[in-house]
Amino acid sequence: MKKLSKNKEYIILEIIPTRLSPDKGLIAQLSALKIKDLCLLDRFDYRLDEKLIYNPDILNMIKYDKDSFTYVKDKETILNKFREWAKDIELLIIDNEYTKNYLKPLKNKKTSIFKYLDLKFSDGIIDIIMKKYNLEPSNHIVDLLYEALIYESNNKN
Repeated sequence: MKKLSKNKEYIILEIIPTRLSPDKGLIAQLSALKIKDLCLLDRFDYRLDEKLIYNPDILNMIKYDKDSFTYVKDKETILNKFREWAKDIELLIIDNEYTKNYLKPLKNKKTSIFKYLDLKFSDGIIDIIMKKYNLEPSNHIVDLLYEALIYESNNKN
């Protein structure tokens, strides 16, 4: 299992797209946590204006905590704002195909977060993480991933 380097910043992120391919879809939501030494430095929570999302399943998926997000009115803004916020910090990603595809324009190093949790991406991975680390359910997947990283760090020999 890989171990996070000390004194290095990382960004944990989750993307909710409207479609699996960025050629046909948009980023409906991007949530991210900037961490250093497992301490939270900053949050990034952006959503696309609901009027631009035509998929009712996606709208239902992102109906929580509306006041916690910054809403944007065009498809380029989320990734552009994220690029500015993330700078050149390494991204710890959920290594599914759509996340990789949507993040292709970013030059940041991208590493599977699951390497730090001794897991591999699979369907139901969030449920597996919640069970493995005895975590309470959360709408914010990045928060669950962050808690799992903290757990792993605190329980190393």
